[in-house]
Amino acid sequence: MPATNNNQAVRTFQPQFRELLQAVYKKQAYFRDFFGGSIEALDGVSNNATAFSLKTSDIPMVITKGTLDSNANRAYKTDANTAFGDGTGNSTRFGPRKEIIYTDTDVPYTWDWVFHEGIDRATVNNNFENATADRLDLQAQAKIQLFDDQGGAFISSVAGTTENITEITNDSVLELFNKLAATFVNLQTIGTKKAWVNTELYNAIIDHPLTTSSKSSAANIDENNILHFKGFEIQETPDSKFQDGEIAYVAVKNIARQFTGINTARTIESEDFDGVALQGAGKAGEFILEDNKKAVVKVTLKKA
Repeated sequence: MPATNNNQAVRTFQPQFRELLQAVYKKQAYFRDFFGGSIEALDGVSNNATAFSLKTSDIPMVITKGTLDSNANRAYKTDANTAFGDGTGNSTRFGPRKEIIYTDTDVPYTWDWVFHEGIDRATVNNNFENATADRLDLQAQAKIQLFDDQGGAFISSVAGTTENITEITNDSVLELFNKLAATFVNLQTIGTKKAWVNTELYNAIIDHPLTTSSKSSAANIDENNILHFKGFEIQETPDSKFQDGEIAYVAVKNIARQFTGINTARTIESEDFDGVALQGAGKAGEFILEDNKKAVVKVTLKKA
């Protein structure tokens, strides 16, 4: 019987499970664009609280602005005694120097996951290799849905701004997206803006007068889809992906990261039945830079 691992007590599947998670994430995770399009997955990680470390700096880029009406008001000083003459060796024409210092930021895991199944030779009705492959794939799909649900809760928790509407009408939808557009323009964000919207808001956008073909809209009424509205990519998202009372998340794509560390993914001979236990465990989390939270908006629907 192939691949029964009778002669090997433990067979590990960590690399395979990691690849499955990444493949499924790219296909089935609704919020994948928020987290950069893929999940950071590591196999064989040690059982500790820190996922990874990164270099950050809270010092903003500062450009000194001057006027050219006189040397005293210039940002770049050109008088004879600055850096030259009497100022040689003890002055600079560039003005004060700001030191740039990066700090180490440890990114922690914030939640964990596990699975524990059994494959009995007497009842599986398949060979172990096929059964294990099928179950790992199904477990990867289930875990990605878990990650996606966690991702929605994370987006809601880090949103720097909340916009509320009291009803979904043509006027309220237009007013909402005009306000959202102004918010991102004034933040001077760089990147593609995207709105994840629930089914009711999505249909209101599809049916909006601005999405008619005569206005060269990106909407396709026959297919009931729309690519862009008021400068935002639009993605219809299941209602269950939003927190209570929330109907949309709006952000710049690739603004955060989602990650998981796989402690184990294995089959092990069972003492309780004639077969193997299929086991997996890991930790996971999400991370966003503090400054990037300003470019995350959640929309609530609270009726007056």
